[in-house]
Amino acid sequence: MVVTFWNAYKQWVLLAIIVIFHTVGFVGLQSTSREYFLSLSPLNLLLSFSCLVLSFQHFTRRLFLAILVVGVVGFSAEYIGVHTQLLFGDYQYGKNLGFKLVEIPLVIAVNWAMLSFSALAIVFFLRVPLVVKALLSAALMTFLDVLIEPVAITSDFWSWADGIIPMYNYVCWFVLSFVLHFWLLKRGVVEQNTVGIGLYVVLVLFFGLLNF
Repeated sequence: MVVTFWNAYKQWVLLAIIVIFHTVGFVGLQSTSREYFLSLSPLNLLLSFSCLVLSFQHFTRRLFLAILVVGVVGFSAEYIGVHTQLLFGDYQYGKNLGFKLVEIPLVIAVNWAMLSFSALAIVFFLRVPLVVKALLSAALMTFLDVLIEPVAITSDFWSWADGIIPMYNYVCWFVLSFVLHFWLLKRGVVEQNTVGIGLYVVLVLFFGLLNF
């Protein structure tokens, strides 16, 4: 009976978990316990990513490798950005994204994979060429970064030189997202995913409201 229920309502249960945790997190960030809730940010990110992964109908070896590649590429891009400023601009990571390796939080790899697959879930249904889907999903991912940036700065996730977010950051986000998303679509590992769509909407609402 439990297995039957899980198979029938898995997507909605996972989406409910994402909504509940982000709601609690939003309320907590408005409270006197803000610093404590900020310290839980990596846990919330990992939980959201886990819900997304569990929601996939066909978690194949190819999908696992695709997620791994996106995470590695995203982490590598952030390494280049932080250590050379050749990508994104002049920025450094703060303390609230957890354990760092070579000055980059490990959860950043998870973040790149999570945002990529949630943005792709939005455009999956469109009957347009793959390149158009990749462009649209890259635009969605860049839009989310626009919402995240001000919150990230005030939350000590990362900081920019002179406190200025360069337009070059968004250009890099768009170009790198497009390349990754086109590759994912070409490999055929993207699938219909209610949780992915819901997660993207929740993230837009979460960071959008935190900007007010």
